[in-house]
Amino acid sequence: QVQLVESGGGLVQAGGSLRLSCTASGSIFRHGWYRQAPGKQRELVARITTGGTTNYADSVKGRFTISRDNAKNTVYLQMNSLKAEDTAVYYCNANGYSGQNYWGQGTQVTVSS
Repeated sequence: QVQLVESGGGLVQAGGSLRLSCTASGSIFRHGWYRQAPGKQRELVARITTGGTTNYADSVKGRFTISRDNAKNTVYLQMNSLKAEDTAVYYCNANGYSGQNYWGQGTQVTVSS
């Protein structure tokens, strides 16, 4: 069982930046970040494979960047030009090489307008 430990959430003004990080306790094929705002469904924000292939939600393209340090089993989400609509609980997600699916505990990101 892989454990995911997240950090980096908080409160920021609109236009500001935050960086989230998520460290896995074991080897991971693909890392991703999802978010869930109150009253809404959880949605994919960005994800990245071991090989560096990335994809992003249209709403964050050009503002968010996902990256990973394979040696540390850590994924980062750099969030720039934050907007009030980015306010949500952000969840780290990881897929193992045999199709396992893991979730972090979630970290709150609040953007004040």
